[in-house]
Amino acid sequence: MRLYLGMVFSSIEFIFYFLPVVLLVYYLVPKGAKNVVLLIASLLFYAWGAPDFICIFIASMICNFMITGKMHRSSEPKARKLWLTASLVLNIGILAYFKYMNFFVDNLNALLQFTHHNTLNLARIALPIGISFFTFQSISYTVDVYRKVTEPLQRWYDYMLYISLFPQLIAGPIIRYNTIAEQLVSRDITMEDRVAGFYRFAIGLGKKVLIANTVAVVADEVFAMDYGVMSSGTAWIGILAYTFQIYFDFSGYSDMAIGIGRMLGFRFSENFNVPYISQSISEFWRRWHITLGGFMKEYLYIPLGGNRISARRTYFNLVVVFFISGLWHGASWTFVLWGLFHGLFLILDRLFMLDWLKKAGRLPSIVLTFFVVVLGWVLFRAETVGAAFGFYKALFAFRGGSTAVVTPQFILFFALAILFSFLPALKIGDKWVERIFGGVYSKRMAIGLFFIALMLFFLSVGALSVTDFNPFIYFRF
Repeated sequence: MRLYLGMVFSSIEFIFYFLPVVLLVYYLVPKGAKNVVLLIASLLFYAWGAPDFICIFIASMICNFMITGKMHRSSEPKARKLWLTASLVLNIGILAYFKYMNFFVDNLNALLQFTHHNTLNLARIALPIGISFFTFQSISYTVDVYRKVTEPLQRWYDYMLYISLFPQLIAGPIIRYNTIAEQLVSRDITMEDRVAGFYRFAIGLGKKVLIANTVAVVADEVFAMDYGVMSSGTAWIGILAYTFQIYFDFSGYSDMAIGIGRMLGFRFSENFNVPYISQSISEFWRRWHITLGGFMKEYLYIPLGGNRISARRTYFNLVVVFFISGLWHGASWTFVLWGLFHGLFLILDRLFMLDWLKKAGRLPSIVLTFFVVVLGWVLFRAETVGAAFGFYKALFAFRGGSTAVVTPQFILFFALAILFSFLPALKIGDKWVERIFGGVYSKRMAIGLFFIALMLFFLSVGALSVTDFNPFIYFRF
């Protein structure tokens, strides 16, 4: 699948050209023009990475705004449901076509080939960046207005800004409409917002550039090897490197998005809360990709009945939610199996594992949960189901031999990844996480954190200037 790539936050172009210009113009224009400036900047940001899709993106936003407006003005319940259905069909239809049509055709061709029929020879469809994220936000807007949780936006450009706001357009966080509706209409920008936003952006940039990019080199090297002859030690190094890569990559992006939003006067929802110290898979999903979990709960799990029904139906609902969650991450059976893998452990939690883990104690629970999460990441990283099971075999073959090439730089940042991932499990670490991310600082601490942010910023920029290796895992979703 061809994927259009945008202007990543951890790029020289974004850091030194796009963002400073946008912030300068945004701060200088009158309050009434700020949303227009941000909308223009957001559309330019999207067009930079996906120029072929900008017209479709704009047209879908205009259509959804008009449909939701008609739904809100309608007093007939039946008509309201019809307009809601039209909006859902529009948004899910666009997502299904661009993200899943290749997957559908590939599986249909496999079936046709198996039954000795002629296969379909269709052109491959390119995947627009951020489609999974802005589709969910479009659905959130329509459903929140339908439920009368929040009033619809009166100005079309405010709505387009909500969908296309560049800090969270490409890879989230997924901002539910009811959590940001008032901020879209009116917000204040203080000096504290600007400083705290820069600090949060610098933390995310450091996570991404210094840690995620460094461990990603070894992860990519290992997953490119022949699993049939790979030593078990190499396999474990590779999957642990990927485990920390995906966390610091995605949480780093989320930190940068939250930081940029704060500099613009927005307060975005948190997306991560040190997930690797979780004591169960249920807790892991309260700490990992929090905005996706919140969306799935609010707009899918609860409408299906949630846990207010029979245990058997609750388990079914969990399977549905995590099947869709897996498929949302990518059009591949590996993602579907990854989702079902986590859904299975959530069911086991409800059946007996939560009680068992509670008796086992805090440390064993963290270790076991982390082990399960790591095994799940194999499915997430592998290109095919066969490759995933080949990698599992390498993990547990207890096969000796040479291990992956690790450098002193990798060892340093791998150790830092472990430290920052698990230190919050200790009381002193939890205290520092609250002080650093809590958002309430004394003057002395604010000055200290600002200088830490500057140091991280310049270290990260220095690292960017000497390498062109700068992937973002969640851009493919």
